[in-house]
Amino acid sequence: MFAALADESRWQILVRLGHSPASASALADELPISRQAIAKHIRVLQEVGLVSAEKVGREVRYAAVGARLNTLARQLETIAGGWDRRLERIKSLAEEPRDRS
Repeated sequence: MFAALADESRWQILVRLGHSPASASALADELPISRQAIAKHIRVLQEVGLVSAEKVGREVRYAAVGARLNTLARQLETIAGGWDRRLERIKSLAEEPRDRS
């Protein structure tokens, strides 16, 4: 999932789909990405479960998958918490008085 989001274009697509569902054509009109590239990026996002597809008439509309995004957010919070603890430890070590004897 993190590898899929490491690409800026996929991130832009996911942010856009987080606002409302859209077709690949609509995404191509709104974002500085070609229709072909959008199709490839959406496929990657679907593979990791971040985007779903629904056929509406002749059009396929894509949407961000909220439950999967919530899982991602919890994972990021866990990672951030770990880094906060490490940085706090580094800070306390750096601020400890040194024995200069």
